[in-house]
Parts: sequence; C-alpha cells; structure tokens
Amino acid sequence: MVAQLIDGKGIGQTIKAEIAEEVKELVKQGCKPGLAVILVGDDPASATYVKNKEKATIAAGMMSRLIRLPKETTQEELLSHVRQLNEDDDIHGILVQLPLPKHLNEDEVIRTITPDKDVDGFHPVNVGKMVIGQPTYLSCTPYGIIELLERTNVEIAGRHAVVIGRSNIVGKPMGQLLLQRDATVTYCHSRTPNLAEMTKQADILVVAVGRAKMIDASYVKEGAVVIDVGMNRDENGKLCGDVDFDSVKEVSSAITPVPGGVGPMTITMLLKNTVHSARRACGIEQ
Repeated sequence: MVAQLIDGKGIGQTIKAEIAEEVKELVKQGCKPGLAVILVGDDPASATYVKNKEKATIAAGMMSRLIRLPKETTQEELLSHVRQLNEDDDIHGILVQLPLPKHLNEDEVIRTITPDKDVDGFHPVNVGKMVIGQPTYLSCTPYGIIELLERTNVEIAGRHAVVIGRSNIVGKPMGQLLLQRDATVTYCHSRTPNLAEMTKQADILVVAVGRAKMIDASYVKEGAVVIDVGMNRDENGKLCGDVDFDSVKEVSSAITPVPGGVGPMTITMLLKNTVHSARRACGIEQ
C-alpha cells in the first residue's frame, strides 16, 4: 500500500487564495479585516512564527499590526496592550504569541482578550461554545486538520478516531471536532497503557505528543489515515514529526508529511477566523 500524501501546503494555499478573494470583496464594502499580534521577548522560534503570520496576513490583503514588547514587560503592561486592542475597531483579531516569558500568566492574558476577537480560539468562552457545538472561533490547528480531512475526502462520520495527546491547544479540541462530525473518539496520552493496542483500532489517527518519530508502523492499522501534528528535530537536526513517516507510509492509506502537512494550516485558519470576526464586526453576512 502506498499512502496518499495529504498536502497541507497546497491545501493551505488554496484556502488562502479563497480568503484573499473574500477580503477583496469585504474591502470593497468598507470592511478591511485587521489582525494584531503581540510578541513578548526575543524567543527565535516565536519571532519566526510571528513573521510568517504577518507575511500571510498582508498577502491576504488584510491589515497587520505587530506589537513587540521586551521580555521584562510586566503582566499589567501586557494586559493594558490587550485591553487597548479590545477597544480598537480596526482590529478584528488579537493574538498573543505563546509561550510567554515565565513571569507572565498566560491564562490571565487569554481571558483578557475579548472573546469576539479571540481568533486563536483559546478563550474559555469560545472553548465552551466549541464543546457544545455553537458557532465560535475554533482552535486553529484542529480546525486546520478538519479542513485537511474534508478537502481530501476522508470520511469522518462513523469512523473510529484516536487522538494521542490531551493539550488544550490540539488534543482536547481535536477530539471534540471529530466527535461533532460523528466519529467515535478515543483519547490517549502518556498514561495510557498498551498504547499500540488502542491506536491500532484507529481509522483516523491524530498524533500530537511532541516526541520525534514515536509512532511507527507497529502502532498503525493498515489503511488508517494518519495526521502528524508534531514538529521536532531528529538526531541529525532534520525537521520531523511525531510519526516515523517512512515506516507509517507503508501501512497507512493517507498521511501528512512534516514539514508541509498540518503546519501550514494553522496560520491559514487564523486568517479565516479573523475574516469571520471582521464580517461579524462589520455586520456583513457571508
């Protein structure tokens, strides 16, 4: 069996082109979506992520605002910036790049962002709406994975989906979104005994554990669809996922590569959420 490659980069470019056309129409109606990103400190990985987000926002025809703050920024100073953006009518999405320096309280920062501008989908109000199936901003990585599955015609309803990982950013919302699309969902994590026995039952296997090449073919049922959320470095310093791609591609029916799989979708869905926020703020129905 030769696995189909799920091309996140290509699918992401298609969606970004759709977003750019939508933004063009919104601008004609006097509504230009605006995304503000706050970067605290000088973490190189965070700086790279923010640069990529800024580039994608501008390429889509949207307004991008970057607020750089020193790593010594106090909690109250950071919250003050967030509150100002909450009140700024030109800004439809607010993103505070995580992780923050250790002296800052991430939970309080996330709660301070008004839910209407929480385009990351992290605010407890939006998480709650997501869980009960109400319209809201979905966490970008799980949202992107759903898009990948649907745009590659992977059947979700009636399938058994296994999610390895229980983070608030990926694992927990991922399972909920699959459940809402009528999958039967099993969560696995570091305390799951006999992990391979569980994962080999999966028709759809989503791996978000943060350990390079942890999942090899012995964990995967023949014909399963495998989604690799990981971003690691192997022993040679090469980018790799949580899945041993070379091994698993021989037994899976479809698989995401790393890089070029899930990663490009996260920023794409951030833009999509921001456009939805702009539509709401401008009173323009889709």
